[in-house]
Amino acid sequence: MITFVVADVLGRKKTIALGSLIATIGCALQAGAVSMVMLIIGRFIAGCAVGILTSTIPMYAGELADAKFRGALSGLLQWMLSWGFLVAQWLGYGCSFANTDIQWRFPLAFQCVPAVILLSGVWFLSESPRWLMEKDRQEEALAILHKLHDDADGTNQDYVELEYREIRDAIIAEREHNQISWVSIFRKPSWRRRLLLGCGVQAFGPLSGINVINYYGPRIYATLGINTQESLMIIGISGALSIVYCTIGIGLLDRVGRVKPLIVSAGGCALALVVNAALSQHLQGAGPNQLRAMVAMNFVFSLFYVPMGIISWVYPAEIFPVDIRARGNSLSTFTNWTLNLIFAQITPTALANIGFKYFYVFFVFGIIAVVCYILFYPETKGYTLEQMDELFGDQLVPHALKDPLAAEIATEKPTEVHHEGV
Repeated sequence: MITFVVADVLGRKKTIALGSLIATIGCALQAGAVSMVMLIIGRFIAGCAVGILTSTIPMYAGELADAKFRGALSGLLQWMLSWGFLVAQWLGYGCSFANTDIQWRFPLAFQCVPAVILLSGVWFLSESPRWLMEKDRQEEALAILHKLHDDADGTNQDYVELEYREIRDAIIAEREHNQISWVSIFRKPSWRRRLLLGCGVQAFGPLSGINVINYYGPRIYATLGINTQESLMIIGISGALSIVYCTIGIGLLDRVGRVKPLIVSAGGCALALVVNAALSQHLQGAGPNQLRAMVAMNFVFSLFYVPMGIISWVYPAEIFPVDIRARGNSLSTFTNWTLNLIFAQITPTALANIGFKYFYVFFVFGIIAVVCYILFYPETKGYTLEQMDELFGDQLVPHALKDPLAAEIATEKPTEVHHEGV
């Protein structure tokens, strides 16, 4: 939740650097913990960093990217998360053979590596041109737009100029017509709708049951009679396949859009879990084929989850106007991590008391998600960030990239009226 303040005041790049620094400190405290209190404090600090980074990075990527590639670039967060899960899973498997405290200290210490790399590398990146424009630093923003989108021979210069005008006009219009505050986000119908959609797509991620599969995989596999090391190996293989799935998903995202993959993803996850829940009813005396089928369903679940995992970061980062983008995206991400926390607390008790019947809960949420995606979620593929207002019915000025002449006339009107008055 603190991201909206930091990202709006310091900018996207410095916010990412701050999150990386906090992550490094938190992970170092965990690895060097000499007491449970120290471990918990380190965990809390690292958790704050995760919140900052996951709410800022998709927003930053979306503000830099061309509309044709925005889904893929924003979705790289999920791709990198898949790599993170893979490394963590195989580190856990490898360290499970150790008989000393290296079994847990080394995996925790290793978290510092990507944090330090990000902290060092982010300074070589450009600041978000949209944030710079919002802070009235137009010359810097225009220079970055040329750097990002113009060709070496200048053939794309007209496009860059139109994009600059579109961003500028949208920001000016928002300032003239809207008062930016937390209350206005909830009070203005189009902003409230965007917030509900952003929080919804982030909520349906954990409501799919993904974190139950990821975090409590060893416990679930133990119920099936699989020992800890074998279960860690199975989870590691699943993590490796997730990277393959995610790579394909990112490649298709800007071709097929956001909404159709969400529908298929939520429906597929729900079906995979309900099959496992049904198979578990006959777990006692089950043969090896049934156990293999249940493990296979977890792999099927991971396959179907990929579009939802990617788009849950992409969609909220692209639907909000620049003035409230940090606020809206922070609230959406807050929804995700709050639900993760809730399920982390209740899942052990649920698995102990009702076992695989717990999966029926996520089946219901999956069906609800499918219905919501079909009825309420507009397709955002191909729209620039400024053109999102067309989808939500609050367009204030013509968009320069779609209708340059109308945009020019609209922005010149106040000047003409002023001269007539003189």
